[in-house]
Amino acid sequence: MKQFFLVLIFASSLMGATAAQATPITFAAHLDGPSESPPNSSPGIGDAVVIFDTALHTLSVEVTFNGLLGETTASHIHCCTTTPNTGTAGVATEIPFFDSFPIGVNDGSYVHLFDMTQATSYNPGFVAAHGNNLGQAELDLLNSSLAGNAYLNIHTNKFRSGEIRGFLVNVPEPSSLALLGLGCLAIVLGSRRKI
Repeated sequence: MKQFFLVLIFASSLMGATAAQATPITFAAHLDGPSESPPNSSPGIGDAVVIFDTALHTLSVEVTFNGLLGETTASHIHCCTTTPNTGTAGVATEIPFFDSFPIGVNDGSYVHLFDMTQATSYNPGFVAAHGNNLGQAELDLLNSSLAGNAYLNIHTNKFRSGEIRGFLVNVPEPSSLALLGLGCLAIVLGSRRKI
């Protein structure tokens, strides 16, 4: 049994090394009307995947949405609310909407890769509020997303302040989930041995 735990510790350390080298940080958001501020009864829904790559300084945004009551007028990431997963904040990413986002539709999908070293990827007001420093703006947007203080919003002509939105939630990387699974297995096996 002692050998098993040594192998487990060694495997865990290897996974930890791999996780530390991984730079993409993935977030997901489910968008709906009740999550808006103020909440609304729109039947529209959407899903987003946002990936920060801290080594390449890129932001990948993928969004699908359908069933909106209004036609899209804008979409972007807002940051930084004062309380996690609630409240409102100004626009952090480019304005008036994401580059090439489908406008004037009720349903659609969107995929774009932003270069976060370029001022055009941000709302100028967000950069100004973060020391007029693009690196600081990128870091603050990432840290606020990790803290639950950033959300993706889709605005329409029927809901000017936003028809559907969702707060960005960090999605653990597969190696972290595997490490968690190994830890749970070790606890179960350890407790079975004591019985």
